[in-house]
Amino acid sequence: MCGRYAATKDPATLAAEFDALDATDDQAPATDYNVAPTKNVVAVVQRHPRDEDGEPDPSTTVRSLRVMRWGLIPVWAKDMSIGSRMINARSEKAATTSAFRTSVAKQRCLIPADGWYEWRRDGKVKQPFFMTRPDGHSIAMAGLWSVWRDPSQQDAPPVVSAAVLTTDAIGQLANIHDRMPLLMTPDQWAAWLDPDSAEVGELLGTPPPLDLVESLELRPVSTKVNNVRNNGPELLERDEEKADLTLFDNPR
Repeated sequence: MCGRYAATKDPATLAAEFDALDATDDQAPATDYNVAPTKNVVAVVQRHPRDEDGEPDPSTTVRSLRVMRWGLIPVWAKDMSIGSRMINARSEKAATTSAFRTSVAKQRCLIPADGWYEWRRDGKVKQPFFMTRPDGHSIAMAGLWSVWRDPSQQDAPPVVSAAVLTTDAIGQLANIHDRMPLLMTPDQWAAWLDPDSAEVGELLGTPPPLDLVESLELRPVSTKVNNVRNNGPELLERDEEKADLTLFDNPR
């Protein structure tokens, strides 16, 4: 699964990395070393631009950065509290699940991250790890998004929310947890974000390249990350007391 991650890059950096326009309108969340569910996050979408009357231009699309609430709120939800339980969507079932199937067909996104946290259980102890790319490039997690309007407040602004897709863990990650985010490589971004294509079953069913997973650094970090109130660069630091931790000893 993915229940916590780090996002420290500013919108300008992300816009350059994902070849996107910054449409966060100065609403982008601040540097966050401990992104938790229900927080605002930055996502990458590709949509048809709309004219002054709100009509989409079918001849072109624009890739942009948008601010969304982490925890997808289905359009049929009576209130937004359900979003806290919809932070992840299983890639194997999303296309047939009522909460996610419309988003799979029409509203897909990428959620950039420096890396994500996962916990490996060893008896009664849960050791957190930070999964990140050693080269400093962002990890692109496949996501889904939705627009929800509060049925009890017709004049309230809509809430745009998102979920991270997950898949079976592979390679070294399987020694930490049985699930992982569905990672997208740059050559997959255009097809995944294409708003005119609903045929993404192959992308949903294809695990991330093993060489990408094996290249990730699986860094043991302090249990300070367990508390969502802790938020600083020290959360990403390698826990030297756990530096010799061998993932293949005492498997979870």
